[in-house]
Amino acid sequence: MSIALKIVRGFPDASRGQVARLYDDAFGAKLGIAIPNKAARLTLLQQAFDPTHSFAAIKGDEVLGIAGFKTATGALTYGITPHRLREQLGVFGATRAMLVLSLFQRHPAPEQLLMDGIAVSQAARGLGIGTKLINRLQEYATEEGFRSIRLDVIDTNPSARRLYERMNFIPTKTANFRYMHWLLNLSSATTLEYHVPAAA
Repeated sequence: MSIALKIVRGFPDASRGQVARLYDDAFGAKLGIAIPNKAARLTLLQQAFDPTHSFAAIKGDEVLGIAGFKTATGALTYGITPHRLREQLGVFGATRAMLVLSLFQRHPAPEQLLMDGIAVSQAARGLGIGTKLINRLQEYATEEGFRSIRLDVIDTNPSARRLYERMNFIPTKTANFRYMHWLLNLSSATTLEYHVPAAA
């Protein structure tokens, strides 16, 4: 009998390495601008993740997908602190990383859940895992009384934008980075919001 896929809050400590690799596969190009050394990046992610601010798609012992989120009380990547960056990268590397990461820093508005990255294993893409994770985030936002979910999607990822729009996320604004393209390797990012229905 095949093992069923489960969508659960958080993930076990034993899966930190898996989740770090999954997250880096999805966002390594962006994170690599700040932290070029992949080994250092993976170590940092393993140490920094706060599983309580995520939902994971798990089959057996394998994490096939992860959806992080950020609220006023924390975030999946909350542990990427100046102190931890200095430990991993030294003073110069940490300063450089903090400057680059500050360009991607976002904060949720009151009563808003901010998505902090969604990643699905390459081997499991096309199985609807991304949809299941977003559905669970939408349910969680309703349960916890959030009024909206916000995310940003870059212009080089049109398939992600199509998925979000199918799931009732509405574009609200677009930020252009044409003067930063040489550094960020992207031209624009669009903010999308999902308005959470009032709980019955």
